[in-house]
Amino acid sequence: MINSPLEDIEAAALQLTPAERARLAERLLVSLDEDDEILATWVAEAERRADAFDRGEIETIDFDEAIAQARARIANRRAA
Repeated sequence: MINSPLEDIEAAALQLTPAERARLAERLLVSLDEDDEILATWVAEAERRADAFDRGEIETIDFDEAIAQARARIANRRAA
């Protein structure tokens, strides 16, 4: 099966360091040309998380584990 360009880009992005992903996220958000206040909030949050990671205050989890956790939460909400 051939990956879509989006899947290829996503896979490459996930190989970046957290700080690099934060910078990429900022650039992508800017490209959406959203409301300046919303954009500033997202950029600040991405920077806050990257800084916390750099200081060792938070840890990352594997992408597959993150998706599994998200799916479990969705399933739990549907079951409730």
